[in-house]
Amino acid sequence: MARPEQVLLLEPLHELKFRGPFSDVVTANLKLSNPTDRNVCFKVKTTAPRRYCVRPNSGIIDAGTSINVSVMLQPFDYDPNEKSKHKFMVQSMVAPPDMTDMEGVWKEAKPDELMDSKLRCVFEMPVENEKTHDMEFSKIMSTSLLKSESSALPTKAASSTLDNGEVKRIMEECKRLQMEAQRLREENKQIREDDGLRMRKSHIMSSQHASVAMKKDEGFSTRTMALIILFFVVGVIVGKLVL
Repeated sequence: MARPEQVLLLEPLHELKFRGPFSDVVTANLKLSNPTDRNVCFKVKTTAPRRYCVRPNSGIIDAGTSINVSVMLQPFDYDPNEKSKHKFMVQSMVAPPDMTDMEGVWKEAKPDELMDSKLRCVFEMPVENEKTHDMEFSKIMSTSLLKSESSALPTKAASSTLDNGEVKRIMEECKRLQMEAQRLREENKQIREDDGLRMRKSHIMSSQHASVAMKKDEGFSTRTMALIILFFVVGVIVGKLVL
């Protein structure tokens, strides 16, 4: 007896494509849609269960809804001369209205209640030109990102942009700050020069006061000596007169 036609809509319909390099996990997505007015149970099976991880690998799709199934191919050594023989099968059946045990429903299901769709796996390795292009594109994007981040750091976060008005305002502010710094430097220089001038004037005045004092002392000493000599001469004369 022929099995009933699959009620689920599969996308993609016939192939699951996995694009290398295969040194890491490669994921292909499978969309299952239920266009009917009844809930549908499904299972995803493969001929190479150790090579794939499927999430979710079974469940119920409510009427009029869809789910995405992730099929993850595990890393392996790719041989371009070896054709993939891996296949997947999506098995489904209409969910009973009073279903409580999904595993039990699958075990008790009759062959004429089961529907299935098969997909084959295709491995694709990027050609050298595409790989070179991808590497160059990645390098260009990385360089552009670094430049944009470094140029944006002094002003705003890397995710923001400056319009012409903001750039002009920032440039004017920088110019004003430079002029202010120059003015402060000139004032500081003038203050140092004034302090030096006052120091020199103070030193000159101190020197003048000292010289005046010395002259006064010299004049006083000369007058004192003249008086002493005068008194001495007068004393000698008076002594002679007395004798």
